[in-house]
Amino acid sequence: MSRGDLAGLVAAFGAALHDAGLPVGPDRGERFARAVTLLAPTTTAELHRCARATLTCHPEQFEILDRVFDAVFRGYADDPADFRGDPNATGTSTTSASSGSTPSAGPPPPGSASTAKEIEIPVATVGSATERLASRDFATLTPAELTELADLMRRLAVATPPRRTRRMRSRAFGDAVDLRATLRRARRTGGHPVRLMRREPRVRPRRLVALCDISGSMEPYARAMLQLLYCAAGTSRAEVFTFATRLTRLTKILARTRPAVALHRAGQAAPDWSGGTRIGAALKAFNDTYGRRGMARGAVVLIVSDGWETGDPAQVGAEMARLSRLAHRIVWVNPRTASPRYRPLVGGMAAAWPYCDAVVSAHTLTDLDPLLAALREGARHAAHQ
Repeated sequence: MSRGDLAGLVAAFGAALHDAGLPVGPDRGERFARAVTLLAPTTTAELHRCARATLTCHPEQFEILDRVFDAVFRGYADDPADFRGDPNATGTSTTSASSGSTPSAGPPPPGSASTAKEIEIPVATVGSATERLASRDFATLTPAELTELADLMRRLAVATPPRRTRRMRSRAFGDAVDLRATLRRARRTGGHPVRLMRREPRVRPRRLVALCDISGSMEPYARAMLQLLYCAAGTSRAEVFTFATRLTRLTKILARTRPAVALHRAGQAAPDWSGGTRIGAALKAFNDTYGRRGMARGAVVLIVSDGWETGDPAQVGAEMARLSRLAHRIVWVNPRTASPRYRPLVGGMAAAWPYCDAVVSAHTLTDLDPLLAALREGARHAAHQ
C-alpha cells in the first residue's frame, strides 16, 4: 500500500481500532477521512490529533487509540504527501533516492517521551452528545452534561395509551346513531332521514402521574426523570410529585420554564430534597389527597424510587394495593434493577413489586426506551408474572 493511499490507511486504521476494542464504525471512519482531507496534516503529530478528535468520545479511549496509531503509522515520514493522497508519493523520497542516504525515520510514536508533552494537551472531541451520554449512568452526569441531556430528551416522545371519554364526536362509521345530527340533516330532505349520522366516543391520552423519590440515594435519577417529564411529556395532563419524608406537588413549578430553572425551583419547593425515604407515607398522602379524588383514576402512574423504605414496608404494600385499584397501569423505575443479581426480596420494593405492571431501570439514556414502551403499553400485567 502506497503512502498516498488515504482510503486504505483509514480503512486499515479503523479496522485495527475496532479489533482493539474501540467502537469505531463507518460514521467515525468517514469523519476521520473528512478531517484529514480538510486539514491536510503534514506530520504524524497532526494526523494523531485528527484521529483523537474524530475517533474518540472520551479520554479513557485515548490509550487504545495511541497504541493502535503507533502500530499502524510507525515509520511514516513527516512528508505532506504521506497524508494528502499525493499521486507522486512513493515509498522513498526523491532526495533519498538520489543521494543514497537512508530515508528519514518517522517521528517518535505518540507514546514516547519526546511527544508526551504534546499528547498531554487536552484535545476537544467532536463525538456527538448521544454517543457520549447514551450509556452514562445518570448518577455520574455533571450539571453541564445534564443540560446536554435535556436537548436529547426533547427528541423523545412520552406517550400514554388512549382512553375513551364521555364526550362524543361525529364519525361516518361510528358505533352509535347521532340522533340530533340526523334530524338536522333531515331538514335538507323534507324531514326524511335519508342518511343516518353516527358518532363515537372521543379518545384522549391517559393522564400521566409521576411520583419521584428525591432522597439522597435517588436524587440524581430524580433530576433526570423530572427533566424527561419536562422536556418530552409536553402535555397538560402530566402531574408531577416528589417525595422523601413528605409529598410535594411540582406540576405548576415545572410548567413553562427552562429545565435548569425548573429543577432549581423543584429543590426549593421540596424541603426534604436529599433527605430520608418514607414511601408508604408518601403513597398514603397521595391516595388520600389526590388519588381517590380522581387524579389517579384511569391514569398511568410512574414511581421513581430504589425501594429503600425507612418506615413500615407493610404500609407500602397496602397503599400500592389502593393505588392499583385506581390506576390503569403502575410503572416503577428502580435504577438498582440494572444489576442482573438484583432481587426484590426485602423492604419497600418487595412490598410494592406485586402491584407493579412494569419495573425498569431507566438509569441511562439508552435504557429510557424500555420505560417509554412501558408507559405506552395498554394491557395490564404484573411485573412479577
